[in-house]
Amino acid sequence: MVIEKTHIDAHLIPILEKVTDPEIPVLSILDMGVVRSAIENDGKVLVKITPTYSGCPAMDVIGDDIITALEKEGYQATIELVLAPAWTTDWITDRGRNALEKYGIAPPLDPDADKEALLGNKKIVKCTLCGSKNTHLVSQFGSTACKALFKCDDCQEPFDYFKCLK
Repeated sequence: MVIEKTHIDAHLIPILEKVTDPEIPVLSILDMGVVRSAIENDGKVLVKITPTYSGCPAMDVIGDDIITALEKEGYQATIELVLAPAWTTDWITDRGRNALEKYGIAPPLDPDADKEALLGNKKIVKCTLCGSKNTHLVSQFGSTACKALFKCDDCQEPFDYFKCLK
């Protein structure tokens, strides 16, 4: 898959790294991959963001949080929603995937493995607490629509799995 190249002005990165996903506060919007570009021109910043899925309620909050963060630093900000190319879990950074796991959400697998896990064909989703792959699907939907609920058969703990979206 070809991922559209992003352009973020370097001096804006530290500001945007402080803006977190409201549903997963350990992830910055940069690690989540929703920021497609952020370009400053004479104190005005245009930030283009892509929703993780159509109708994602967090996008309004993210847009407002970006504006607030940039205004605190003296910039005027405009948010533009970009729908194509569609967001994919491939855009989550390695740092973001590690943060997900530490937070208790299993990061997305590749599409084929995701399908096998969600259909219950293979035990390949790793428990975020004990690391066991002896886990099973409890529900196709977890705390949000983009997650599934799993349970570890070894430590008996439930946990979310972030579904692969391509």
